[in-house]
Amino acid sequence: MPMPWAIRHATKDWQAFLTDAKDRLDLTSDNSAYTAVDAVIQVFRRRLSVEEAIAFAQILPACLRALFVQDWNVTATPVPFATRDEMRREAQAVRKDHNLTPDHAIEAVAWALRRHVRQRDLDDFLAQLPRGATDFWHVETDDPRELHRRIT
Repeated sequence: MPMPWAIRHATKDWQAFLTDAKDRLDLTSDNSAYTAVDAVIQVFRRRLSVEEAIAFAQILPACLRALFVQDWNVTATPVPFATRDEMRREAQAVRKDHNLTPDHAIEAVAWALRRHVRQRDLDDFLAQLPRGATDFWHVETDDPRELHRRIT
């Protein structure tokens, strides 16, 4: 069996995702973008069961999938979805001394994520979760074409 494309090109896919996120977050370094992305996905992950989180991870590109499961306490009890402001503050509290996560981080990461996954797979998965999950990854856009999957 040949190596899957997603594995062979994982680094290139990751860099493209991180660039999209960094641009949308209005950040200047990969390090600050990484922290913001990591914080946002931690906030989402905290609200999923282990089974739900593994199903979500299957939708993600390889490197983002690895980041999603990194340092995960699988024994933690999921918490309910909160208001956007509460979840934003939660993201901004991750590694607080090294966090430049802006107020629009959830929206920015959601925009970048949607460009790098099969949106139908994401939407079908989110439809199985509480309403807060769909709201978390919702993106407002005047032109849906800007969210077309970015192939690197």
